[in-house]
Amino acid sequence: MILDVALRSEDLLREMSAHLTSITGLISSGDLPNHSLNFSPQAIISPHTIDKDHAQPDTPTDHISNAALSPLHASTTESILAWPQFADFHALRQEHSTPVFHLESTRPSLPSRPVAVHPYIGKYEIDETVQSFERNINFWYPTMSRERTMQLRREIMSGVVEESTGSCLAFLVIALGCAGELICTFAENENPDSESLDLQNQRRTMSELYFDIAFKKVHLAQAECSVEAAQCLFFTGLFFAFLQRPLQAWSFISATATKCRLLLSYQKQDSPSEEQECLRRIFWSCYILESDYLAELSALPQTGIADIESSVALPGVYHTHESQTDEEQSSLYFLACISMRRLLNRAHNLLYARDTGVGFDRHQFPSVVAELAHQLESWKDLLPPQFQFPVNQELARTQAGGFLRQRYLTCKSVIYRPYLTWALSTTSSSNPGPATIAEDLPPSVYEGCEICLNACWLHAQNLRSFPHTVMVDTWICSLS
Repeated sequence: MILDVALRSEDLLREMSAHLTSITGLISSGDLPNHSLNFSPQAIISPHTIDKDHAQPDTPTDHISNAALSPLHASTTESILAWPQFADFHALRQEHSTPVFHLESTRPSLPSRPVAVHPYIGKYEIDETVQSFERNINFWYPTMSRERTMQLRREIMSGVVEESTGSCLAFLVIALGCAGELICTFAENENPDSESLDLQNQRRTMSELYFDIAFKKVHLAQAECSVEAAQCLFFTGLFFAFLQRPLQAWSFISATATKCRLLLSYQKQDSPSEEQECLRRIFWSCYILESDYLAELSALPQTGIADIESSVALPGVYHTHESQTDEEQSSLYFLACISMRRLLNRAHNLLYARDTGVGFDRHQFPSVVAELAHQLESWKDLLPPQFQFPVNQELARTQAGGFLRQRYLTCKSVIYRPYLTWALSTTSSSNPGPATIAEDLPPSVYEGCEICLNACWLHAQNLRSFPHTVMVDTWICSLS
C-alpha cells in the first residue's frame, strides 16, 4: 500500500509523454496552432526518453517510470550555497570554498593493520553482537536470512578462519554488529561517563579489528560472481558509511549494484527462491544508498541501477528475524524507505534536473509541486501505526518513526523549495521595499516559502542520535 501512492505520478507522466509525442508530431507537420503550445516539452521530460517515431507507454525507450536522479542536478548543498542571494553572506561560504568532492578525495586512505590478529570473543559477546546486527543493520536493510546469520555465528564460534567469501561475510557481520552496539550507546546516553566512554572505545576497537580482517578478504568477493559476494561488498560499503567515508562507501555500493545487475540479468530460473529474494533486497538497498550519495555529489558516475528499478520485484517474503513481528516490521520499514527514496528521486528530477527541471519556471512548477506534495502526504498517511510520527518536535513513537520523520521533512523542503527561490530571486532582482514585495508576489508564494522553511526548521530541531542516521547517514545528514 505504501508504494501505491507512486502510481498517480507514473500515470500522470505517461499522459504527459503521450501528449508531448502528439505535439512533436504536430510541430513536424506544421499543423500546430499557436495557442496549443503553452509549455516547453524539454522542460518536463528529456526528449531522449521518447521514441519520436513509435512512442508508446512502457516501451524500452520510455524510462519515465523509473525514479532516477538526473546527473548534475541543481539540488545539492553546494548548489544551494552558490545561489546569488547568498553572495553577501561571506561567513556562510567561507567554510565551503573547497568543493566537497575535493575535500573527501584528499583524505588519507584507511590505515591497514600490519598483522590481522583474530581477537578473542566469547560466546556471550558473539550472541550479543549478532543480535545487534539483526536489531540494527538487518532491520534497516533486511538482506540476510536468519538461517544464514546463524550459520555465520557458528563459523565465528568455531574459530576457523578460511580464505573464502563466507569467512569475509562472517567477520563483516561481527564488525557491523559491534558498530551497531556502539551507535546505540550514543542514542541511549548522549552524555556518557568515563565507564561508558571506555565501553564505547572498546566496541569501536573491536569493530575496526574485525573489519580489518574482513577487508583483507574482500578481494575474494570482488572476483566472485555470487549473491554472497554481492552481500560482502554491500556490507563493506555500509561499514565505510559508518566510518563517514562517503567516496569509499559509494565505491563499494556501486560495485555491489553492478554485480546485482549482472546477477539479475543472468539469474537461473531454477535458482533458490531465497537466493533470488536476497539479491532483490540487496538491489533495493543499493538503490536507496546510491541515490542518497548522488543527491549530494551529483556528478558521481551512476551504475544505472535506478534505470531498471521499476522492472525489479519489490521485497517479498524473507525470513530475516527470529521474531515474526520484527520480521514484518523490518519489511514494512524497508518498503517505506524504498518508496520515500523513489519520491525523493522524482522530486529532484522533475524540479531540479539540469536541463529539464521545472523548479525555476514559475509557470510550470506549482502543479508539479502540488502533485508531489499530495504523494508525500499519502505516503505519510499510509505508514503503519508503529512508524507514524507527529509533524512537530514531539518524540516519535519509535526510533524508526523518528528517522522516517526526518526523511519526510527533507522531502517536503525539497518539494517546496521552488517557492523560496521565486521569492528570493524576485527580491534580489529589483531590491524593492517590503510594500512592493507584498504587491508583486502572490499569497501562494508566501505559503510555499513558509512550508519550506518550517520543514527545514523542524528537520534541524528533530536531529537526534537515531541509530540509522548515525550508522549510515551521518555524512549526508550533516550536509543536509
